[in-house]
Amino acid sequence: MSTAPPAQTFHPRVGVAAVIRDEAGKFVFGKRKGIHGGVTGTWQFPGGHLEMGESFINCAERETLEETGLKVKGVKIIATTNDVFDARDKHYITIFVQCRMANPGHQPQLMEPEKCESWHWVEWEDIKRWCESHDNTVTPELAQNKCFLPIRHLVRDYPFDTWGLNWNT
Repeated sequence: MSTAPPAQTFHPRVGVAAVIRDEAGKFVFGKRKGIHGGVTGTWQFPGGHLEMGESFINCAERETLEETGLKVKGVKIIATTNDVFDARDKHYITIFVQCRMANPGHQPQLMEPEKCESWHWVEWEDIKRWCESHDNTVTPELAQNKCFLPIRHLVRDYPFDTWGLNWNT
């Protein structure tokens, strides 16, 4: 009879991303410091892991405040992506939540400098171009602006003009 321990079983985890626009239509976007999914320095929306018993909306609000200092109100889920970083042990389901700023005009602050390099307001067309050119290592702007896998899946699977969102109410 074998005495080997049972193989470890991995299950997908849940990540939540807060999609926040300013009055000019730009999105809060931050550059990660750590390696997640084998790539360091990728761009992301504020977000993180869903905690036990937490709603997607509350997670988006909490993570945004923790990471950027911005107070937001979650409005609704706008997309879900299936993100397999490594088929053996790293698989996420990412829930994207539309959020509105409680105080329009406030600027994101770097609250977790060990995790994020900086926060910026970025045009959707730039995000889309960075995602579509992910493998470009020659053009300097594209080589240094890589997006986190869930963002690339969002751009691929949910064209912005199909979101059907009213950002003004």
